[in-house]
Amino acid sequence: MKKLISVALSAILCICAFPLTSYAQDEYFTDEQIEYYSSLGLQGTTVNVYNWGEYISDGSEGTMDVVSEFERLTGAKVNYTNFESNENMYSKLAGGGVSYDVIVPSDYMIDRLIDEDMLLPLDYDNIPNMKYIAEEYQHLYYDPDQLYTVCYNIGTTILIYNKTLVDEEPDSWSVLWDEQYKDKVLMFNNSRDAFAIAQAMLGQDFNTTSEQDWVDCAQLLAQQKDNTNPVYVMDEVFNLMESGEYAFAVYYAGDYLLMAENNPDLGYCFPKEGVNFFYDAFCIPTCAQNKKGGEAFINFMHEPQVAYENSEYIYYRSPNITVENNEDSSLYGSEVIYNTDDVKSQSFKNLPQNIIELENNLWTQVKSGKLSADSQEQNRKIYIECAVIGAAAVVVIIAKLISNSKKKKEQDLSDLYD
Repeated sequence: MKKLISVALSAILCICAFPLTSYAQDEYFTDEQIEYYSSLGLQGTTVNVYNWGEYISDGSEGTMDVVSEFERLTGAKVNYTNFESNENMYSKLAGGGVSYDVIVPSDYMIDRLIDEDMLLPLDYDNIPNMKYIAEEYQHLYYDPDQLYTVCYNIGTTILIYNKTLVDEEPDSWSVLWDEQYKDKVLMFNNSRDAFAIAQAMLGQDFNTTSEQDWVDCAQLLAQQKDNTNPVYVMDEVFNLMESGEYAFAVYYAGDYLLMAENNPDLGYCFPKEGVNFFYDAFCIPTCAQNKKGGEAFINFMHEPQVAYENSEYIYYRSPNITVENNEDSSLYGSEVIYNTDDVKSQSFKNLPQNIIELENNLWTQVKSGKLSADSQEQNRKIYIECAVIGAAAVVVIIAKLISNSKKKKEQDLSDLYD
């Protein structure tokens, strides 16, 4: 009996001498992965992440809580905040007074941030999961030397429509100008994507440097405002389109699939005039205070299980080869996500400063209605009224001058006879 007790105690001591993870399988990660992240020395540090809204698996409805898992493995604290557009993110960075260790801009904004020396080169030794990024998504045009970025997602813009409110399946952006859908259109609330739709309609290069091209697009967008009075939205598009109240929305292809899950009456098309083909990537800005933590977060986002969980949550095309080749993925072979080779498209590039300023100015005028036909008609009436008043004033002044001149002559004659 004593011998049995002795053997049992020895076994218990042996078990206690080894980490629990050697005997209990982790829900998501191997012992090797757990050891790697715990050995980085990030315990007690903070990693500030600035990402798009709805752009990471967050633990809802049984999904992986990616941020919490990173915190668990590294011992670091993640301060996670969202932005709605590249332009908003840029304004925050350019304004100073902020510190982000990871940002997720799109292609043309990365181009701009590099040009303005606002990104730090990455230490890829700290990002071993770069091995999972397909070659076609490395050395992309906005980072040809592969110094600053790790691709996160790829996608296109798309036209979404409500089958219960639309008579015919659309194939063109032109339906967004159709007056029968007045107050039933949701439009991008960011200038670059909105102008790209007008540029596609006019057959322009999305990266044109002709000022007249941008003016022409602004006038077309002003005409849309007159015709359909679109609501300008970003993430609000989910609830609004899922509610079934709107006929059309423009957004990103992956997001259409999420909306369609909640509203099966939604359909989509890639308009024949062309769409924007975009890339979003992880970068580290020059304001970062925890570069090593940022690189660890980027690497973590491309752990095969994490990349898969993110893809299942946000429904975007992942550059991670383990995700695209995963036949268990709900997106495997999806025509919306993967079969886009025949879709007419263009990608955004950084624009000269004078064009950026012109674009921003024109966009403000479009949204405010200053370029609308009604506004221009009102301005025309004001100009006419001012001209009439001015002309009347001139007539009065001339008449008064003539009268004064006549009186002076009469006075002179009177003085002469006297």
